[in-house]
Amino acid sequence: MTENERKPARAPLPLGALSGALAGCAALAVAEAVAGAVRPQAGPVVAVGGAAIDRTPAAVKDWAIRHFGSDDKLVLRLGILAVLALFALALGVLALRFRRTGAAGVLVFGAVGAVAATSRPDSAGVTDALPSVAGAAAGAVLLYVLVGRLLQPRAAGPGTPSPGAGWDRRGFVIAAGTAAVASAGAGLLGRSLSVAGARDAVASRRNAVLPAPGSPAPAVPRGAGLRIPGVSPFITPNGDFYRVDTALVVPEVDATTWRLRIHGDGVTHPVVLSYTDLLRRELVERDITLTCVSNEVGGPYVGNARWIGVRLAELLAECGVEPPSRGGPADQLVARSVDGMTIGSPVEDVMDGRDALLALGMNGEPLPFAHGFPVRMVVPGLYGFVSACKWIEDIELTRFDAYDPYWVKRGWARQAPVRTESRIDTPRPFARPTAGTVMVAGVAWAQHRGIDRVEVRVDDGPWQEARLAAEDSRDTWRQWSFPWRATRGGHTLTVRATDRTGRVQTAERTRTIPDGAGGWHSVVVTVD
Repeated sequence: MTENERKPARAPLPLGALSGALAGCAALAVAEAVAGAVRPQAGPVVAVGGAAIDRTPAAVKDWAIRHFGSDDKLVLRLGILAVLALFALALGVLALRFRRTGAAGVLVFGAVGAVAATSRPDSAGVTDALPSVAGAAAGAVLLYVLVGRLLQPRAAGPGTPSPGAGWDRRGFVIAAGTAAVASAGAGLLGRSLSVAGARDAVASRRNAVLPAPGSPAPAVPRGAGLRIPGVSPFITPNGDFYRVDTALVVPEVDATTWRLRIHGDGVTHPVVLSYTDLLRRELVERDITLTCVSNEVGGPYVGNARWIGVRLAELLAECGVEPPSRGGPADQLVARSVDGMTIGSPVEDVMDGRDALLALGMNGEPLPFAHGFPVRMVVPGLYGFVSACKWIEDIELTRFDAYDPYWVKRGWARQAPVRTESRIDTPRPFARPTAGTVMVAGVAWAQHRGIDRVEVRVDDGPWQEARLAAEDSRDTWRQWSFPWRATRGGHTLTVRATDRTGRVQTAERTRTIPDGAGGWHSVVVTVD
């Protein structure tokens, strides 16, 4: 074999992997740019993430919430991106041997994203497939071109390729650099289009003015909030209020175009209401504590806020709805969110006289987007997964035996009143207080029943009654404190609460699935 007949040098495998990575980045960037023009929820990462959430077993979701909290969605996104990165690297290496097969693999990525986007409950139809299809096409073409540069012999002279001269380094660098710059531009375009698309929604919230409530909340009693370091504030600031939902992208809804439809069994006067229609009604203001069913014993997913909204029971009555106890045919209210979430609430509970609200405001301002702007449901005494529909747009009256909402299909209970629970906020687990008087304090809750007593136990000693702070209402949590004469050594502090019905917080440890965790909260400390 002569020198001119030698086979061209094969490009290093890392360059194949780099080609795959650049193609993957281009695919995602183009997809996000198109999603910015279509709608952010149609982007492949969001669509695939949403599909993953829908298909994840309840126990795994509960584990993710327990370990990652409100960051669970960020962790999921990073996980999806990591998988896509590995997939892209592998395709790049594969394309060095099988160029067309590698490029076709990128199209598989697009097909998965398109199917995920169009099968979501909130899908807008076939247009939701466009971001994934466009991104995959761009990525496949780029991978094919880049690998072509790696397989193409370098020219030995003007117009003369030299088989032994190796791959086209200059052509590859130019193509790769151009692709990187174009991908960055597409990403920035997608971000700007998403921001522009949300501009009307942001403006509608900024311009929203909540009228003075016709039924204002009573002033919080003096002494309801204990001034003890480490105890949760009586009113939870909006920025600290827990958020647990399935939305990878927080819906940003324009209040000027938002509508709420009420219909279904027993609805003799169906209505479609606007945000302005609700603002014109009498508004009520109430302090209500919300609790997530995923809250472990002693967990952080409970918060107290001052809500303002319209009475849901009055609105339903005007539509002709009667609760089952008065002969109404529907026993379940199914609330639907703009993101496709469905939440079922007992009609009897919603209409039994408690302050069930269609809330428009939270702690003196319009609802934050993350907490449901423009309108959400708030029902004291029920866990959020059976009552607290955010970004609500539809209310249907039906029966529990006729329809299973989102969480029921995944093994959670149809009905779930909040359990009687208590938590030690201070001292923190594994704290090292100094011997002497140590203030043990925290919160207890039993919404719509109220807290009657809180007791603390040191090690295996007797239960001792704690001092209760003033009560705001039976729908809010209650703070408590206990001056403990701490002695040196390791100790276990345990708390339990009793509600106004006489129900004592159970000692039996139960999982959050299907209707909330049970058990006593304990902390271990070492006294110096």
